[in-house]
Amino acid sequence: MTLIQTLRAEARAAPESGIVAVVNHGRLRDGLIPLWAGEGDLPTPSFISDAAARGLANGETFYTWQKGIPELRQALARYYARHFGKRLAEEEFIVTASGMHAIQLAIDAIAGSGDEVIYLSPAWPNFAAAAGVAGAVPVAVTLDQSGNGWSCDVDKIASAITPRTKALFVNTPSNPTGWTADKETLQAILDLARARNLWIIADEIYSLFHYGHGRAPSFLDVATAEDRILFVNSFSKNWAMTGWRVGWIKTHPALQQVFENLIQYSTSGVAQFMQRGAVAALDEGDGFIDSQVERARAARDLVCDILGATGKARFTVPQGALYLFFTVDGITDSRTAAFDIVDDANVGLAPGTAFGPGGEAFLRLCFHRRLDQLEEGAHRLAKWMKTV
Repeated sequence: MTLIQTLRAEARAAPESGIVAVVNHGRLRDGLIPLWAGEGDLPTPSFISDAAARGLANGETFYTWQKGIPELRQALARYYARHFGKRLAEEEFIVTASGMHAIQLAIDAIAGSGDEVIYLSPAWPNFAAAAGVAGAVPVAVTLDQSGNGWSCDVDKIASAITPRTKALFVNTPSNPTGWTADKETLQAILDLARARNLWIIADEIYSLFHYGHGRAPSFLDVATAEDRILFVNSFSKNWAMTGWRVGWIKTHPALQQVFENLIQYSTSGVAQFMQRGAVAALDEGDGFIDSQVERARAARDLVCDILGATGKARFTVPQGALYLFFTVDGITDSRTAAFDIVDDANVGLAPGTAFGPGGEAFLRLCFHRRLDQLEEGAHRLAKWMKTV
């Protein structure tokens, strides 16, 4: 028996990230334009970094509140009051070591060995992989695509539910498709979850990256306080803090101790000086978010114009999030295409194969970058498309 055979089957089965595989292939190439990862190109703004630096200088380097410092949980309550019109108590928030950690804790609280969790695909691959590592079975329900864009057929979700189903994972606005659920769809999903006694894990990280009027619709718009919903979120996207690894869960106050315990036995809390930066992000960062969203809107439109003009790229203009999910005429193997694009166009994209059922023929481009670099990358892609 080899060393690897002595590990848990779930650990051995954890898939290599299809995104990281391409990143590792091309990350050291001179002049490569990296559009593969879900992050922008701006560093964290100084009003956030300075607040963290002050906390560090003040000696905030000791163990702290497992569930997050009170000031940060109060700032989260203020953030939801401003952007969602909801008066929430600080006891409804748990600070986590990233949005990914929030998802892991949500899964740990709801599903275990043999349980099933349904998610909408194509999807960010980390949820399904995290469920598998926990011993649960991720079940994909594909979004529908037509000339009218991406949509969710709630009847398909209902058909996928079995006696083993414990939760529905819903990411809207969606990474990678940009699909954004309207309030009616959210209500239908919530009604289904209520009828079947299921939890919803709501990933609304891109709520403010919405290109309609105001933020995207949220389960908070249709839910009651007693609904079985865990909201998982992160500071990464709104405030250019991807490397900080700070997130949160919004949950019912009655569950706070459970999640505090789960944090104790996973990370034992987020560094207090980093939480000071997160407080500044929430309280002082609305203007920065507005500028980020407008920058992303202009970038989205630029990329869509350039790639659309080729006559070979097929896509729906995304309603939200930071990604263009597109196909290219003649390309069916997106993994091979992503490596070829690195080699031949010196542009990094994520292959749709990384995003599960329904994504195999697609490529994902993150357009959250400065316009001159994005324009150059789009023109390189357009030139490459002429060769296939």
